[in-house]
Amino acid sequence: MVSQQKGMGAIPFIGGVAFRVWAPFASKIYVSGTFNNWSMTKHPLDSEGNGYWSGDIAEAKSQDEYRYVIASPYLSEVQWRTDPYCKHVEDNTTDNGVIVSSDFIWQPESFSMPGWNELVIYELHVASFNRSTQEPGDFETVIQKLGYLKDLGINAIEIMPIFGFPGKFSLGYNPALPFDIKSSYGSPNEFKKFVEQAHEYGIAIILDVVYNHFGPSDLDTSLWRFDGWSENGRGGIYFYNNFRYKTIFGDRPDFGRGEVRQFIRDNVLMWIEEYRIDGLRFDSTVNIRNLYGNNNDPPNDIPEGWSLMQWLNNEVNSRMPWKITIAEDLQNNDYITHRTDNGGAGFDTQWGSFFYYSLLNTVVASTDSDRNMYSLRDAIYQGFETNALKRVIYSENHDEVASINNKVRLPEAIWRGHAGSWFARKRSTLAATIVFTSPGIPMIFQGQEFLEWGSWSDSSSLDWSKKERFKGIWDLYQSLIRLRRNWFNNTKGLKGPNVNVYHINNNEKLIAFHRWDQGGPGDDVIVIVNIADRSYDSYTLGFPRSGNWYVRFNSDWQGYSSDFGNHPGYDTTAGSFGTGDNMPFIGNIGIGPYSALILSQ
Repeated sequence: MVSQQKGMGAIPFIGGVAFRVWAPFASKIYVSGTFNNWSMTKHPLDSEGNGYWSGDIAEAKSQDEYRYVIASPYLSEVQWRTDPYCKHVEDNTTDNGVIVSSDFIWQPESFSMPGWNELVIYELHVASFNRSTQEPGDFETVIQKLGYLKDLGINAIEIMPIFGFPGKFSLGYNPALPFDIKSSYGSPNEFKKFVEQAHEYGIAIILDVVYNHFGPSDLDTSLWRFDGWSENGRGGIYFYNNFRYKTIFGDRPDFGRGEVRQFIRDNVLMWIEEYRIDGLRFDSTVNIRNLYGNNNDPPNDIPEGWSLMQWLNNEVNSRMPWKITIAEDLQNNDYITHRTDNGGAGFDTQWGSFFYYSLLNTVVASTDSDRNMYSLRDAIYQGFETNALKRVIYSENHDEVASINNKVRLPEAIWRGHAGSWFARKRSTLAATIVFTSPGIPMIFQGQEFLEWGSWSDSSSLDWSKKERFKGIWDLYQSLIRLRRNWFNNTKGLKGPNVNVYHINNNEKLIAFHRWDQGGPGDDVIVIVNIADRSYDSYTLGFPRSGNWYVRFNSDWQGYSSDFGNHPGYDTTAGSFGTGDNMPFIGNIGIGPYSALILSQ
């Protein structure tokens, strides 16, 4: 039988479809669908004697709908269940699975994953990114904006979860069927088209995946008590049925059960191999590895959760090591990105929450005197294992701007009700400058580049009119992204691993740092940030090399906004020797209020 290939779910082949499902406590299983007029008994599956059931059905074909009919001693009557491995479910109608064939023909492409020191990530939510009606956006509406994103300069999209969920709108962090793609977003082939189109624009696709919990909604027709068995009133074979079940988001999968581990592993490999995405961002890994989401709580660690993450990362690295795995752990734990052979979880990088909160507190403080340059210095320096690329840094992300979390966009947080004000524009773009010039992989959240404000929600739509209203702010972001990627071959140091925060003026709220890779002209970069409402016509500080230094970016340029001061951040010549900055040369610069300069040779 074809099913002996040990694939899972519904697998079309020449001559029919092979079905295979795990249900160790079932006594009988039948496949019912459009191919047998929804007969409950015509097509039984055979028990393999190991908890798996399988069979080939000649009448079934691609695009047919189907469900499993399960009898079990733990059930008073048979129950209809959606295939956990189903790749397309007719949501909002019947929860029927759809048999999906791998008939998508990928076009030849020359895309390769950008180097991780080259990555600039754009976090995007499909439904709310480009809505033109009351209906949620879909993969096609995102495709329509790929040219826009390329022009902005980003080269990676981190797409929030696309799994099926009940209703029209969701953030996506409530997966009931992790192999399914939300029908309103598009079909599996339409998602493949989206990935293919993004690659044509030179844009990598990173997908959010959620393995720390399943549900909590829409589980009753799928994973919850799938074959009838459960203990302690909990979820059955896919879940912990003891005290380990609980997270604040939903029930935790049983990471110690081999079949559940395989289920999650198969899901990871499906995305990176079949859909050809370029990386995965794992939601709330702290809830995979610890009962209470506590970093410093060894008695309540979940060893099998830790070993699962190691296994998944080893699988990706052994197959496609250029594909990136990102952890949202938020506990500043070095071991998340340690190699697995050194006891680490093996992720390539992780979200940098310490950086975010230090930066946030610096720019939202209501008075200049409350801004702490030493805290900002620590944020710029903070990293994991001294590797700059092991953290993703940002001034906005979906969690920190979401209405469901009672959060607002950064310009709104700076001055509530006045997000379009000079102060909000100056300080929010100052935060963006620090993101793009600090060590790490920079990320922005959709709409940030044209000063989107208020709170973001899954059912909202970006206000695209702001793209023209604040065109200068968009230009500022484009300038920063190009400098970060060394677009003009004169800021290579911003892609490098090295940083020296050498000038800290906590009284006047000005800080300067040196970025470099190997050093030298076109490599050494100096970043000067003035986080106070005053300007300087002449300010003396250190430089690492003598000679001419050219201003590559001045956030006070009037081209970015007509009410910016255009304070001359002039080119300078470094000479003489020695300053209190412990740098070999000195130079003078001018800088505007709440402004930043980027200089190089």
